[in-house]
Amino acid sequence: MQPPLRIAGSIAIACALLGGLTSTSRAAGEPFEINAILPLTGPGAFIGKSEQTALAIVEAKTNKAGGINGRPIKFVVQDDTSSPQVALQLANELLAKKVQVIVGPSLTAECGAVAPLFKDGPVLYCLSGGFHPQRFSYAFAYGPESVDSIDTNIRYFRTHGFKRIGMIVTTDATGQDGEKGFDAALAEPENKDLVVVAREHFSLSEQTVTAQLSRIKAAGAQALFTWGTGTPIGTVYHGIQDIGLDIPVSISAPNVVNAEMKQYAAILPKTVVAAGMAFMVPDSLSRGALKSAVLDFTVSLKNAVGEQPDVGYAIAWDPALILLDAFRKLGFNATAQQIHDYIVSLHDWAGANGMYDFRTGTNRGMGMGSAIMVQWDPAKGSWFGVSKFGGGS
Repeated sequence: MQPPLRIAGSIAIACALLGGLTSTSRAAGEPFEINAILPLTGPGAFIGKSEQTALAIVEAKTNKAGGINGRPIKFVVQDDTSSPQVALQLANELLAKKVQVIVGPSLTAECGAVAPLFKDGPVLYCLSGGFHPQRFSYAFAYGPESVDSIDTNIRYFRTHGFKRIGMIVTTDATGQDGEKGFDAALAEPENKDLVVVAREHFSLSEQTVTAQLSRIKAAGAQALFTWGTGTPIGTVYHGIQDIGLDIPVSISAPNVVNAEMKQYAAILPKTVVAAGMAFMVPDSLSRGALKSAVLDFTVSLKNAVGEQPDVGYAIAWDPALILLDAFRKLGFNATAQQIHDYIVSLHDWAGANGMYDFRTGTNRGMGMGSAIMVQWDPAKGSWFGVSKFGGGS
């Protein structure tokens, strides 16, 4: 195994961002470090790099506004190389340092690998919709569960008249979780008229999936459900172009990353949709705490990196702010137990992704109805809403 790459990524990025953010007074003194484990290389790099940038923007914005109780903060990011083994190694090293919280990992397999280590703390805030933490445990997870996002996808298909669905997913933990959610959504009585005409799989090492997609095309699929994170979705795009498959394609939320879409621009299907979050449809939100949180996120991203925000940035944004709120209320000497108790009692908390309520014990703060279907606009290089919240038309 190659040694993990350690990157205090927020330092360089945050310094570059400081000049672009409005501020009051900067925090002074020794920074308080918050550790993060992200996939900065490997198949998950698209999502990991966006998450790293989001943490850096939160860091810069917080420190220019005076830090937390006058003390600056710093997110120290380490690269798990999209590997469960490396993520496990890094998590063990941080546990030995007796840290209070860890942000990440980002991928389903990595979160599943490290979660057993956190049975008695510290707080683990995984950035994966496919990771399912135990109720009221020390492990938390980003946004709605993957099954809720998938249910939003399937409802969108149904309300748009697509009854013959093709499926292709990766064979790793992410793909397996996606297929499980796919089957759960199709088992709902409201989806009884939908038919899976072809069910296909592919490994992360496969260079082409034209054979699998050809079977889906031959079966007469009207829409395609695909699930995987990062470069595997590029393999699907290549295959779609190679066989001339012209049907709407639904991708998993971690691929709603502008940089990823732009890299694959030449081979993208005509219609690419996914389950997005509140920040992607600001015009649909009424005035109030949620709209204010969404505008704060979008304006901060626009000022810092000059582009519209995507899910990659949003995945890390709310968890980072929730943890900072905990330290702001409890102080930097707070125990993992105190931080855990603060989060599980949190409710009516407005973030970029929606309104949070952790009192249900799901350790996510969000559930059904939190997601909205979005579609990629290649001309504008951004996403736009195509459904109501929950996926309905």
